[in-house]
Amino acid sequence: MNRDDVWRAIDDERSSLADLLDDLSGPEWETASLCAGWRVREVAAHLTLAHTGVRSAAVAMLRARGSFDRMIHDTAVRQAALPVEQYAIRLRGMVGSRRKAPGVTRLEPLLDVLVHGQDIALPLGRSRPMPMDAAATAATRVWTMGWPFHARRRLDGFELVAVDHAWSVGRGPQVEGPTAAILLLLTGRYAVLPELSGPGAPDLTARLAPAPA
Repeated sequence: MNRDDVWRAIDDERSSLADLLDDLSGPEWETASLCAGWRVREVAAHLTLAHTGVRSAAVAMLRARGSFDRMIHDTAVRQAALPVEQYAIRLRGMVGSRRKAPGVTRLEPLLDVLVHGQDIALPLGRSRPMPMDAAATAATRVWTMGWPFHARRRLDGFELVAVDHAWSVGRGPQVEGPTAAILLLLTGRYAVLPELSGPGAPDLTARLAPAPA
């Protein structure tokens, strides 16, 4: 995907996610998302912070005592105090803009809205198809970026193969699945493990699935 394709995909995802947020009930906003420790409300709030400027980011980092993870968590929690009606309005207000938070490429906003859109939709049983080219582009970014997902290290020893797109990475026994599921796997959403197949799937599931309580 070229630069314009990426931004069009971001715009489309923000717009369609805003439509979904407009349709949520009160209990749905309080539902646990796939993003550990966050309700749907916090995930939506986080996505509205994609245009955070340098000064605001620096202040938030100071408040978090230099911890990036804490900054992300704390800013989402603070933003989640807004009325839920604000989130769709703010997402739509970003459509057409090319602003980014400090220190990221245009691929991070794409990755964020694709993955967090599923963090919201899947626990609610809401259908939210992921565009395959955008998902493949985001998956490549995750595979190559290292921190914060460390996908290569976590998934070392397997070849991941998309069944709906000409996309694959890694070496070893094949693990096959939809591009969207592979992207979620790469970003640590192991709820998609049942969607995967191929000769390497059982061993990968054994490695990643949480131990019984």
